[in-house]
Amino acid sequence: MCGITGWISYDQDLTTARGTLEAMTRTMACRGPDAGGVWLDTHAALGHRRLAVIDIEGGKQPMLVEHDGRTLLATTYSGEVYNYRELRAELQAHGHAFRTDSDTEVVLHAYLEWGESFTERLNGMYAFALWDPRAEELLLVRDRMGIKPLYYFPTADGVIFGSEPKAVLAHPVVRPAVDAEGLAEILAFTKTPGHAVYKGMYELRPGHTARVRREGLTVRRYWGLEAREHTDDVPTTVRHVRDLLDDIVARQLVADVPLCTLLSGGLDSSAITALAAKGLGEAGRGPVRSFSVDFAGYTENFKADDLRPTPDGPYAHALAEHVASDHTDIVLDTATLMERAHRDAVLTSRDLPIGFGDGDTSLYLLFKAIREQSTVALSGESADEIFGGYRWFHDPEAVHADTFPWIAAGTFDRFSGEGSGSRTALLDQGVLRKLDLPGYQDARYREALAEVPALPGESGLERRMREVSHLHLTRFVQLLLDRKDRVSMAVGLEVRVPFCDHRLVEYVFNTPWAMKTFDGREKSLLRAATRDLLPASVADRVKSPYPSTQDPRYAEVLRAELRRVVADKDAPVQPLLDRAAVAGSLDEDAGDSFRSTTELVLGLNTWLSAYGTALEL
Repeated sequence: MCGITGWISYDQDLTTARGTLEAMTRTMACRGPDAGGVWLDTHAALGHRRLAVIDIEGGKQPMLVEHDGRTLLATTYSGEVYNYRELRAELQAHGHAFRTDSDTEVVLHAYLEWGESFTERLNGMYAFALWDPRAEELLLVRDRMGIKPLYYFPTADGVIFGSEPKAVLAHPVVRPAVDAEGLAEILAFTKTPGHAVYKGMYELRPGHTARVRREGLTVRRYWGLEAREHTDDVPTTVRHVRDLLDDIVARQLVADVPLCTLLSGGLDSSAITALAAKGLGEAGRGPVRSFSVDFAGYTENFKADDLRPTPDGPYAHALAEHVASDHTDIVLDTATLMERAHRDAVLTSRDLPIGFGDGDTSLYLLFKAIREQSTVALSGESADEIFGGYRWFHDPEAVHADTFPWIAAGTFDRFSGEGSGSRTALLDQGVLRKLDLPGYQDARYREALAEVPALPGESGLERRMREVSHLHLTRFVQLLLDRKDRVSMAVGLEVRVPFCDHRLVEYVFNTPWAMKTFDGREKSLLRAATRDLLPASVADRVKSPYPSTQDPRYAEVLRAELRRVVADKDAPVQPLLDRAAVAGSLDEDAGDSFRSTTELVLGLNTWLSAYGTALEL
């Protein structure tokens, strides 16, 4: 995994732009701590930071294909193509010669052989740029599910791009400005495809390419979910899901560096860990290493609620013992979790004040600890979106609400800690009226609905659940994939997400809802497909989301920091605050329902200050 950046300018000679390109590339050092490189051509400048995972010596970048002293193609590439060995063999049959064992070189030759249609052959997670100096054209490519990020900023004579906004913002012509729509995107909990929040900047949509020529920039979709009739019965469907999972996990176990799994004790991560243990064992590479996060005293003093009925620890240990994994608990103490520097590091990793509060901080600390022992981790992310695992999938009121189901269910506030209530409760009402968050959410919802494919004659609950599934696979999952990528890459850890393999996503998307719940529970297909690998306690466990600290001292620290911000008349967040609401929150007892609102205010203040963000409301 790596960080990429670059600059195309048809009106300038970029061979003199090394300083600017190196500054942009340095911002990606966290994504690629092992090596860095730049390549300059007359109208193209490519930068790369490398996290070496496959072909440690041969995969250095930017990488070129040359012939008779001429450069045919150059790339700065991030990600993993899991079927690169098959593609390599096919390309060799077409006469292509390779000098490395890396998937990066396979991508270069695949483009030379098949042109832009080569994207249809790739299986993996990736975001990369290809520069063709002969045609003076750039092609930006992002994987089907949007696992790896890619941002771009069109200019009058080209484009500036990078894995993260910070790389683009490091260019002197890009100004960190956010208008009302951008701020609404931050606050509305919607993750609009293509929206980068910063003015003039865009995120390349999943399953899309962007081609840059002298005439301008054009975006093309090469993949999207389609409605297809599902003809398999339940046993056949379960068997096919298992066959796909066996193949997917086997492919994603390939690495030339230490590999592990993230294990919470829930169905998703347990299935991935068990499949990895099976695959590594069969290959003589076991045991699998697994890691869990826990808080000091959390399991012993756990208080169940309607969102988290059980602590993770006992179930993670049961699975680890069942598959004989080499397991480690990463136990976080409250003092470490409360350190402001860690919250700031999370914000910097994401370039925006978008997050899940202490859930993001603990994830960052978990990844940081894992990175000391492993470079690649497999995660159970996205199974809930694919198989229908969230509670609101099974809540008729949320399902049939005329908005995103997770918004109807009040998801963000419930995930962010104790209590409930609006995440924006401490913001000025005049600002909120100007942003019109309900109107913004509704507009984004209508756009999302318009994209949903349908089978002829499909109606009723099956039609609505196809819509709900599509909303999650194109909107909600992007929130979580972006979070997982940014926070993991902030410490140089590559996290792979087997459930996002497009073959599995396509197949399960088109499986009828009645079949996805055939045993009367959530994620029926996944449970049935992997039950033989799991202890009964784990297979039958009721879903419990990623843990959040229950230590009341955490809220006390947040409140103290809020007091500090309120007392600072120069704090940039001041114009956005409702002073009466803030005063009321400061008078409340620690640990009340204002945790998520306080985290938002503190995040906004840090972001506005650290990034010099101009709010143009």
